[in-house]
Amino acid sequence: MEVVVASSSVESDIACWDFNTGAELLRYKSCASPNHGLVSVGDRFLASSQLRHTSDGGSVKYWAWSKPQPDAKSSQDEPIKPLAANREGTYVVGGGVSGTIYLWEVTSGRLLRKWDAHYRAVSCLRFSDDGTILFSGSEDGEIRAWNLVTIFDDHQSQHEKYGHLLSFTEHSLSVTDMVLGFGYDPVIVSASEDRTCKIWSFSRGTLLRNIVFPTIIDAIAMDPGENLLFVGGRDGNIYVAALNTAKTASSKYGLHIINCFSNHSKAVTCLAWGLSGNYLISGSEDGMVRVWDAKTANIIRVLKHSKGPVNNILVIRQQVSHTIPNSQASSRRHGSSLPPPLEKRAYEADKDAGFKAVIGLQGTCNKSTDAVYITSDVMERQIRELQQQGSASAEMEIERLKHENKRCIQMVQQWKKMYDNLHQFCVNELVDGDKGGAPNGNAP
Repeated sequence: MEVVVASSSVESDIACWDFNTGAELLRYKSCASPNHGLVSVGDRFLASSQLRHTSDGGSVKYWAWSKPQPDAKSSQDEPIKPLAANREGTYVVGGGVSGTIYLWEVTSGRLLRKWDAHYRAVSCLRFSDDGTILFSGSEDGEIRAWNLVTIFDDHQSQHEKYGHLLSFTEHSLSVTDMVLGFGYDPVIVSASEDRTCKIWSFSRGTLLRNIVFPTIIDAIAMDPGENLLFVGGRDGNIYVAALNTAKTASSKYGLHIINCFSNHSKAVTCLAWGLSGNYLISGSEDGMVRVWDAKTANIIRVLKHSKGPVNNILVIRQQVSHTIPNSQASSRRHGSSLPPPLEKRAYEADKDAGFKAVIGLQGTCNKSTDAVYITSDVMERQIRELQQQGSASAEMEIERLKHENKRCIQMVQQWKKMYDNLHQFCVNELVDGDKGGAPNGNAP
């Protein structure tokens, strides 16, 4: 089932609809999310930072798919604005108003790393397609890329500050949104209050195109082919710009802007692309969510949030049992399956010599929606705790964890063998090519 999830910046609900029928499935209570503060963690549960700050700082809430009430709430040292999760749901990152980035392990709630990333508040966060690079945008107008392999390097973290891979500094005002292309060398598109969208090359670290709009831009989305950019403006319009054409005639809206459409009465605050079909979903300060045919700009469906402006939209593919209200009874019987709240204090790795952070490869296996991804120290700690309990159910859980650990080790060995085979194949091809191209002494 494909679902649309939308949150608001005022204290209200997170609304969830069936994308295909428009039927409302459930409303998740008690949320006031900042822009880019709502995230689906591995498609297993919802997490959102909160605009209503506590006396001690900020907070992050979790919602299980089947329960309207928040399942967990964590307090943080400062207000957290944007959140992002990697594809597997292994890690969650948050951006603070101070410019600090926080990185948590989901299954344990541990704060693994935090570092000073920007001079002003972090405004948006995005993981690369393979989960190894984190991109951050800030109210200081700068975009930075962070190598997570370096971030997790204990030796480097003890001896020097974290350095960014590259930075883009051409925006003159706050970065409002950012989208990434696919693959290992993604195109990066950023929007700003300076009324521009900029297209960057990650591998070259250069600006490819600058598009100036007639209004401030708060939301952007790319089509799957990475040919068109859809831009949500504060004037209530959605603009369409060309990304790849060498030259585009200047329209009445500006250079590279090829179309404009709208049915919103207020600013367009968020955009998302449908998972199936050529559909664009927009959210606005007018409290409405609209589904568009991106090719014809016709409205397919209108969804009403009803309790305030919409500022975040997610489009998620979910199992039916996760979204229908009837599964609440099952959740009550089995208890919460959500991980613990996010910790406030940084985790000290020297307290547990067995700690290992794992950045997983993409697409190595077919994972189920309920799959749980854990690092080795979490798995070993769970085994020790269950052994101390001594119950029959604990013994069964121990066996399950041991089996899972064994399966993970086998997967690593399988990948190592595939690498060795590929390496040998390449060597053989090079050797055979050299032999084939070598001069033959018997040739006339």
